[in-house]
Parts: sequence; structure tokens; C-alpha cells
Amino acid sequence: MTETTFQVRIPAPLLQYGFDQNAVQRRLVEWLVLTLFTEGHVSSGKAARLLNITRVEFLALLRARGIAYINYTPEELDEEFEAVEKLEVKPNR
Repeated sequence: MTETTFQVRIPAPLLQYGFDQNAVQRRLVEWLVLTLFTEGHVSSGKAARLLNITRVEFLALLRARGIAYINYTPEELDEEFEAVEKLEVKPNR
């Protein structure tokens, strides 16, 4: 994936919370992708790809950040049904 560089100014007091340049970078990308997702610009699958994580990990991130996910697109609903069909159900013994 190609990248573009932006210069971002961070208030110095924020650094007292242990953020280094890499942590700030990760948080900014996460924030931007979560914003795009919550505004409906990208699907959960696309958001996961932008963050280089799996869709399941993205759904866990939403939960960790207190963001509800209930609006499936038809394509995402199809993906969910396909995933369920692929699950192997083992009987209880």
C-alpha cells in the first residue's frame, strides 16, 4: 500500500501519556479509519484492510472503542452467511 506523509503537530503535554511517534501514527490512522467507517464511507472489510487487520479484529476494535456495529451491507451480510456455512459444527459428546 502506498503512503503519503503529513506533518502533524501534537501538543507537548500529550507526550506525558507515553505516546511516541509510532504510537501517534497508529492512533491517527485508526481514528481516521474509524471515522470513515462510522460515517459510512467504508465497509468493515475495507476498514480492516486499511488497518491491515482481519475483519474479526476490526469488529473487536469497534467493541473496544465503544462503537456499535449493526448496519450490515448486503455484501457484508453475504460474507457473514458464507462464514457461518464454513464453520464446522462438532456434536457434543
